[in-house]
Amino acid sequence: MKALVLGGGGREHALVRALSLDPGVTGIHSAPGNPGISELAENHVINVTDGLAVTELAARIRAELVVIGPESPLVAGVADALRERGIPVFGPDQEAARLEGSKAFAKEVMEAAGVPTAKARVCRSASQVSEALDEFGTPYVVKDDGLAAGKGVVVTDDRALAEQHARECGRVVIEEFLDGPEVSLFVLSDGVHALPLLPAQDFKRAYDGDQGPNTGGMGAYAPLPWAPAGLVDEVMGSVVRPTLAEMNRRGAPYQGLLYVGLALTSQGPRVVEFNARFGDPETQVVLDRLATPIGAVLQATDTAGLGGIGSLQWKSGAAVTVVVAAENYPGDPVKGDLIGGLDAANALEGAYVLHAGTAWEGTNGVKANGGRVLNVVGTGADLRQARERAYDAASRIELRGSFHRTDIAERAAAEL
Repeated sequence: MKALVLGGGGREHALVRALSLDPGVTGIHSAPGNPGISELAENHVINVTDGLAVTELAARIRAELVVIGPESPLVAGVADALRERGIPVFGPDQEAARLEGSKAFAKEVMEAAGVPTAKARVCRSASQVSEALDEFGTPYVVKDDGLAAGKGVVVTDDRALAEQHARECGRVVIEEFLDGPEVSLFVLSDGVHALPLLPAQDFKRAYDGDQGPNTGGMGAYAPLPWAPAGLVDEVMGSVVRPTLAEMNRRGAPYQGLLYVGLALTSQGPRVVEFNARFGDPETQVVLDRLATPIGAVLQATDTAGLGGIGSLQWKSGAAVTVVVAAENYPGDPVKGDLIGGLDAANALEGAYVLHAGTAWEGTNGVKANGGRVLNVVGTGADLRQARERAYDAASRIELRGSFHRTDIAERAAAEL
């Protein structure tokens, strides 16, 4: 098949890479793509939230699968436009994508489906915010109701900071804090059947030791050797299937990927959030471990074909990704600096670099063009070896003012 991948970040580079390894995929296009993606796909410059522009491009290149990477095209209804033209698409339609587009809607669905999650209040005024903060106490958890590129959540003991974030967002969801480690579980759905992927863990805070502001994610690893036995089966039974049934009941069958963000609390798994697409940077490690060719699997979510796939096959070993971020990220990241060392990092055994926020500089140069600039992936027989390779490769990257966390997967590797 020919595939078109929408988006231009590290998640999309990982998707393009996975598709390029699938012998059933004969051609790959990307919009807008990035310099790294261009080595594997033909890039096109269009507005990916414009359903007409996307469908016209897909029709012109005769795409047999359109993979929507970011959340914004999903919430804008691009999947709807493609389905109306009869073009297979990986991603939920606009109504189903509200599970990510509105935190309040997601909470409503979870309550109706009986899904275990944090207690929450939807607040529209300063007085409602104050009452909710009083009710739930510290740490305060304040979430922008709408899309915020992974940076709409503030978790803090500082009351003034919590109130400030609520004012800046407008409509917010304020929740009780959930204790315990967080886990990301990706689940493929064709509206009827659901197929889980390998659980992963990401690191949201900017600095070592989970210090600093929330980011879109500074690194991730998979698998999780410490995860409780039966975790995936439990979450499929208590969260995923009830949610999919509730969406069907509402006349909005869910087709695509449901991202389930979990906290493994002392009372059991609780949903932190739903997203309507692959998480970033967890995708970079989960897809690295996937042995099953991905093209037909993604296409099956649009054709009610997941039931015939059975289960997915996974490679042995582990993968770790480390995010190289630009100076001043996540505030006002510095753009335009040249990047060196890419060839040296890619040449290391068991390591490779995915582009996340890059752009061309001249004909051959690559420059930083975003906050999270690169995802450096290390693979190995276990987490220790994967970490060593990821950090060895990251040390080869040359970007003025850049930084990365040094503790991605450190605890999990130490406990092996």
